[in-house]
Amino acid sequence: MAPLDPHSFTDSHHPLTTDISLSLYLDFPSATIHGVAFFILKSPHVGQLSFDTRSLSIHQVLSPITLSLLPFSLSSSPDPIKGTHLSISLPGDDVLSSFFIVFSTSPSSSALQWLSPPQTFNKKHPFVYTQCQCIHARSIFPCQDTPAARIRYSALLNVPRELSAVMSARHVDRRSPVSGEGHSHLLPGGFNSLWCSETRVVEEFQMNQPIPPYLFAFAVGELGFREVGPRTRVYSEAVNSVLDAAAKEFAGTEEMIRQGEKLFGDYDWERFDLLVLPPSFPYGGMENPRMVFLTPTVIKGDASGAQVVAHELAHSWTGNLITNMNNEHFWLNEGFTTYAERRIVEAVQGEDRAILNTGIGWKGLNEEMERFKDNLEFTKLKNNQEGVDPDAVYSKVPYEKGFQFLWRIERQIGRPAFDEFIKKYIATFKFKSIDTHTFLKFLKANVPGIEKEIDLVLWTEGTGIPPDAYEPVSNLYTKIVSLANEFKLGRMPREDEVADWRGQEWELYLENLPKVIEASQVLALDERYRLSESKDYEVKVAFLQLAIMSQCRNFYGEVEKTLKEVGRMKYLRPLYRALVQGKGKEEDKILAKRVFSEARECYHPIARGVVESIFAKHL
Repeated sequence: MAPLDPHSFTDSHHPLTTDISLSLYLDFPSATIHGVAFFILKSPHVGQLSFDTRSLSIHQVLSPITLSLLPFSLSSSPDPIKGTHLSISLPGDDVLSSFFIVFSTSPSSSALQWLSPPQTFNKKHPFVYTQCQCIHARSIFPCQDTPAARIRYSALLNVPRELSAVMSARHVDRRSPVSGEGHSHLLPGGFNSLWCSETRVVEEFQMNQPIPPYLFAFAVGELGFREVGPRTRVYSEAVNSVLDAAAKEFAGTEEMIRQGEKLFGDYDWERFDLLVLPPSFPYGGMENPRMVFLTPTVIKGDASGAQVVAHELAHSWTGNLITNMNNEHFWLNEGFTTYAERRIVEAVQGEDRAILNTGIGWKGLNEEMERFKDNLEFTKLKNNQEGVDPDAVYSKVPYEKGFQFLWRIERQIGRPAFDEFIKKYIATFKFKSIDTHTFLKFLKANVPGIEKEIDLVLWTEGTGIPPDAYEPVSNLYTKIVSLANEFKLGRMPREDEVADWRGQEWELYLENLPKVIEASQVLALDERYRLSESKDYEVKVAFLQLAIMSQCRNFYGEVEKTLKEVGRMKYLRPLYRALVQGKGKEEDKILAKRVFSEARECYHPIARGVVESIFAKHL
């Protein structure tokens, strides 16, 4: 076996899947999906074919010609990271390039979160959504779950009639079920007969552009929407207050799309719709093509949450059009997208906003160097992830060090030349998955002599932050950092100095304070500015982290409330880590364990795993 990806059983000698057709019956009472998948390979194949699965029941593998059973086997014990190896034996007497797999998910699927009505906004109907990045699509359907395998797909989702569905695909139809449609006649366990129940409805979708499996996405619930532009609807559960707030926050989306097109070329995905998910969503946003998923914590009331939308929009060119070959080259997705995001923000919101964004990122990058000081491998852009769970080493390094690398190239050759380079890069590799070597080869071919001016090996394979990385400079950025430095001398900013501050300014200020201050100083800061009550979670969590590290227990009730009301890992990580890391702190550790035991069922499985890994390291 010749692995293509350290996180996949996919064999580089086997043909990759090009097309998948799915018929899925969503059974809410059992929190399972029963499905049939029809796979088309790039070329016919004889012999063993390797697929990835996790927590799936594989019922049958069938020939598309005769529907006869094809032999298959599953590895005897799951790999803790990759899951279970599905090996299919394709016959030599009837050379096949396609086949069916009949399967069911389990309630423990790492990609799916099934929410009961009390866990939703409207408290009336259940809800389910997916999160497949990095390696979780395999827990929804068997596949070659590597970004190297780009697939087109179609899907029939059979759901309760009172609910509706959205996907990272074009919506074709919503209709009453038809007997035998798609591959529903092959469903396991009698679900083929339930397909046409009067209480069910079928939603049909089609994705005609090849995407990596981690961009497969759907959500099902009682959904509503608001129109916010010619290419954009904002969806959420059908709760008017959420829909109206989201529509207001993201009203400028079309202008961002137009600026993105000026910078990077045509928007190739037709629609750019947004779905605001329940608070348990573990990320700020997920760049699923045509249907970006967002946490409700980005709705801040001042349009600053649109910067997360700018990031997910930028992925439409860097990440979705051009994708990293595997997670060892994740910076090709996130470093490029962070650069593109800041260019869009600069064009739409101004240079000061973009520089504040960069400054917060710079501080975060330096903090990641401290986090990984005992494992410097993960301070590299191109790193070795053999035997490593990508969720466990997720960090700002690929985002911020990747951004710094591209920004260094821009400074070297000038922005106009770099803009032309980026456009050519996107046009050359669109709908392809590449690695760092391919990028560097393209860079050197199109910017002759660049390797003499910039140490490309140091930037991509070296540890730490290279000496020619650059802290941003602007009057506003310098003023905020200076005020944070003055706090160390005992001076809080005056109210007139912060009168115009929004969330980003406060976030940058808090990030630049000492990690530990006197409890009395924490109380004084909150008494004057009510940071613990901020509606901006970036500000609130930064303040609560400071309170924990400073052992100011007055705010531990707010810490507990925050950990129970949101599931975004950006907030869970620092708060749980602050509670449990370090010697002593027994009361803090007891609090962390109790809160997690009470909140864990409200977290997405990926978030639960991240908190458990923090506990495993520090408890």
